[in-house]
Amino acid sequence: MDAHDDPSTPAPRPPGVDRQILALAVPALGALVAEPLFVLVDSAMVGHLGTDALAGLALASTVLVTVIGLCVFLAYATTAAVARRLGAGDRQGALQTGVDGMWLALGLGVLLAGLAWVTAPWVLAALGARGEVAVQAVTYLRWSVPGLPGMLLVLAATGALRGLQDTRTPLVVAASGAVANAALNATLIYGAGLGIAGSGLGTAIAQLGMGVWLVVVVVRGARGSGARLTPAAGGIWANARAGVPLLVRTATLRLAILLTVWTATGLGAAALAGHQVVNAVWGLTAFALDALAIAAQALVGHALGARDVARTRALLRRTLQWGVGAGAVLGVLVGALAPLYVRVFSPDPDVQRAAVVGLVVAAVALPMAGWVFVLDGVLIGAGDGPFLAWAGVATLVAYVPAALAVHAWAPPGAAGLAWLWVAFAVVFMAARAISTGLRARGTRWMVVGA
Repeated sequence: MDAHDDPSTPAPRPPGVDRQILALAVPALGALVAEPLFVLVDSAMVGHLGTDALAGLALASTVLVTVIGLCVFLAYATTAAVARRLGAGDRQGALQTGVDGMWLALGLGVLLAGLAWVTAPWVLAALGARGEVAVQAVTYLRWSVPGLPGMLLVLAATGALRGLQDTRTPLVVAASGAVANAALNATLIYGAGLGIAGSGLGTAIAQLGMGVWLVVVVVRGARGSGARLTPAAGGIWANARAGVPLLVRTATLRLAILLTVWTATGLGAAALAGHQVVNAVWGLTAFALDALAIAAQALVGHALGARDVARTRALLRRTLQWGVGAGAVLGVLVGALAPLYVRVFSPDPDVQRAAVVGLVVAAVALPMAGWVFVLDGVLIGAGDGPFLAWAGVATLVAYVPAALAVHAWAPPGAAGLAWLWVAFAVVFMAARAISTGLRARGTRWMVVGA
């Protein structure tokens, strides 16, 4: 091993690294916030249909986002694999990986949409939906699940484009999808009088349109490189196998979120509706910070594919600095402006009060969240999925007692929601920060080559 590959070699900042990070992170932000923006738009419009409708949306959107979240490996594993192949000079192989990932996404999307439609009443009842809240939740979920194949295709195609260091195309598609979603929802909810069903249908149509658009872009690139377009069992299986550890890791995150929603349900309808507002804003800021993680994935994967360990170390340090700084800025904005923007989501004073206290707690934790999300991106870009799977299990085990304590002893309403977000945004995120931080200090995750 020469000095170029020695992990102990000092890692000066590579020339132009900030420009490279921003060139990938800023456009990636648009693609990442597509789903949270859909939820925010849905929340703002549905909130004016009544507290029961907003509470139903809280439960149904949690199920929908959980399904999409479990499949985020379609983007993350594809980004890492495509970036490594590109770094090793194999553009055709990189695009072939992307095509195989899209076939896997389409099959999973159709299967999961069917399962979600059939099981909607039982799944939502398990989350605590009762009475009119349950009716609203089932309606939204069943009208929105036809968009699942489109959203999973968005994940896979976006992952391929990120690996190719193209985050601008997903930005254009995401921005167009967000505008279309808002227009469709307004038309279908109020103009057509469909209520919460119109919200779900509008989101589904927007997601399908985005998926078709991105697939066309990747297919065009694959044809130009000579990659095949037909499904290959070996390639699809390779994508699925690479995604299993990330699926486990994501499952632990979603279980933590589901546990949080279940706990919020026991705090009363106002607290649950307030939690929907906090969760929507948290999701938006989390994905905003994850834009830096996407830049880290692509750049670290490329550097390791090119066998450049010193550059990998430098990228780790600099992206972490960006993550913590961006988290601090977002924290100030989220916390200071909370009393103003919560009014957009609900006219109910109890819901507004609960949302504000939850948002203040979440805001305090955002700098730590920036650290966590960037480290996740670095390790995913390095292909360190097995560690992330085990770390996910460990952090979930650490969080469960805190959430159960809130369920058992926290008072209903705003105070209870504040304690719930202390458990999630502070205890759970601290466990993730410690586990990934210790891993990044070592060298076992830095495996070089394609």
